[in-house]
Amino acid sequence: MTCIRRLISVSAAVTVLLVASGAGSTAWAQNTLRVVMHSDLKILDPIWTTAYIVRNHGYMIYDTLFAMDAKGEIKPQMVDKYEVSKDGLTHTMTLREGLTWHDGKPVTAEDCVASIKRWAAKDSMGQKLMGFVKEMQIVNPKTFKILVNEPTGLVLGALGKPSSNVPFMMPKRVADTDPNTQISETIGSGPFMFKKEEWKPGDKAVYVKNPSYKPRSDAPSGLAGSKTVKLDRVEWRAIPDHQTAINALLAGEIDYIESPPHDLYPVVKADANVRLANLNPLGNQYTFRFNALHKPFDSPKVRQAVFHAFNQEDFLKGVIGDPTYYKTCQSFFPCGSPLYTTKGMDGLLQSNFHASQALLKEAGYDGTSRSSRRAASRSTCSRWTGRRWWRAARRRTRRRRAAGTPSSPRGSRPTS
Repeated sequence: MTCIRRLISVSAAVTVLLVASGAGSTAWAQNTLRVVMHSDLKILDPIWTTAYIVRNHGYMIYDTLFAMDAKGEIKPQMVDKYEVSKDGLTHTMTLREGLTWHDGKPVTAEDCVASIKRWAAKDSMGQKLMGFVKEMQIVNPKTFKILVNEPTGLVLGALGKPSSNVPFMMPKRVADTDPNTQISETIGSGPFMFKKEEWKPGDKAVYVKNPSYKPRSDAPSGLAGSKTVKLDRVEWRAIPDHQTAINALLAGEIDYIESPPHDLYPVVKADANVRLANLNPLGNQYTFRFNALHKPFDSPKVRQAVFHAFNQEDFLKGVIGDPTYYKTCQSFFPCGSPLYTTKGMDGLLQSNFHASQALLKEAGYDGTSRSSRRAASRSTCSRWTGRRWWRAARRRTRRRRAAGTPSSPRGSRPTS
C-alpha cells in the first residue's frame, strides 16, 4: 500500500477494493497497477481547479515543501532545513539535496517562490497567508526566505495543507503561467511522471515511475515521509458505471477501485480474491450549509430551528443504508479528529419539532415556501421546501415511533 498511498484522498472518505491474489496476480507480475478512481481526469492543473481527482493527479507528479503526517502534524518534505527567527518574522527554508524536475533540471528556490505566488493567487488559505507576507527573498539556489509583517502560524499550515488547492511546486516557467489560465506542461518533481501522450479523457491516464526521484529517509506517515515507488506504471481507468467497474475487478481486468458504492459491498465481500479496506477511519462528513444572505435563513432563530428539527440518522439511512458503514457524531469536526467536540450541541439534532416550531414562531416565519439546494462532488443532492420539509420530518418521526424505534440522540458522520 505504501507505493500507492499518494492516490489516497486525505479529507474525503476513501474505501478501496484491492485484489489481494488470484485475479490480480497478472497485473502485479507486470508491475502495473490498474486503478478506477472516483472520477475521470479531464483537467491537469491542480491550481486552476479544486477537483479532488486533479489534486490526486498533482500528488502523483508534483511534490510539496511540507506535508501533513498521519497525526495531522506538518513535516518538511522537499525542505531539508526550516528556521524561524526569534521575532517570528523571518521563515528560512532550504531545499534537500538532489531534487530535480522530470526534465532533469534542478529544483531551485526561484521555482518554489514562483509556485507559492501562483498557488496563493487562487487558494483561499494562500490568499490569507499572503496578507501577512511582506516579501519573499531568494538567498541562493536552494534557500529562500518568507518575511511576514507579524508572527503567524499560517506559514506551515498553508504550505503543508493536504487538500485543494495543494501548494505543489512547479518549474518557474510553468508557475509563471497566469493563475486563471491552465498550465500546458506537466513537469513536476514527484515520484511519478505523467505520460501525457497516453492520456485519453474518458479512457485512461498513465503514470510511470520517476527513476530520479529522491525520497526522504523518514518512515512514511500520512502524506509525509518517504515516498518509495515500487511500481513501474499506474493506469487510471475511466469506468463511470459502478457495476461495470466491480465486474472488471472481479474479472481481474483492474486491480483497485478507490470509491465503490456501499450497495455493492456484499458482492465484493463474497469474492475471496478481493479485499475491502477502509483507509480513512475518520470517514466522510456530510454538511448542510445555510445561505444566510436570503430569507428565511438570514434569521438566527430559523437556523436554530433547523438544528432542533434535523435528525442525522435519517439522512444516513437514506444515503448509506447499512449502519455497518456509518455512525452518528454530534460534532462539526469529525469524531476522532483533533478538533472534535460536542460542546454547544446539547438538545440539538434530536428531531425536536416542538422546539423548532417555537423558534420559527419567535422568528416570525410565515410558512412561505423556500428552496435550498446542495450538490456535492460525490453526486449527492438534497432539496427541502418550506412546510413540506417540516411535515416530511414529522412523518418520519411518527413512523419511527410507531415501529418502536426511538429518535437518534446524536449527530451524524458516515464512514465508508
